[in-house]
Amino acid sequence: MHVITTPSMPKANGHYSQCIAHHGILYLSGQLPIDPISKNIPATIEEQTDLTLQKIEVILKEAGSSKNNILQTRVYIADVALWAQVNDRYALFFGDHKPARCIVPVPTLHYGCLIEIEATAVLPDAVGLQSRS
Repeated sequence: MHVITTPSMPKANGHYSQCIAHHGILYLSGQLPIDPISKNIPATIEEQTDLTLQKIEVILKEAGSSKNNILQTRVYIADVALWAQVNDRYALFFGDHKPARCIVPVPTLHYGCLIEIEATAVLPDAVGLQSRS
């Protein structure tokens, strides 16, 4: 098990790691839509979804992977009525790539955020190993 951290990754705000690598799999902690520099939270669910996915992309890039190597996401939303907007932004972000996904409506999220996303991805070197199995 290896903790991956770089100066370009968003800083963890608690007792957790942003990214753990283990046997070619990357486990990303849940990301909230808080701008890492300004600490602002966008107003709309579309903006919050975009920011959250962008933060995931930064972490993956820093870990040596990409959004196309995401295996699964868990999306927590503050209201199931937001599902359609989240799904639209999610589809724009991923394009043809369709990771396994779970959407979980929750009553509240930290800091009043409307969305939180966690992800599991594979490192590119591990993709070749897996396809030979």
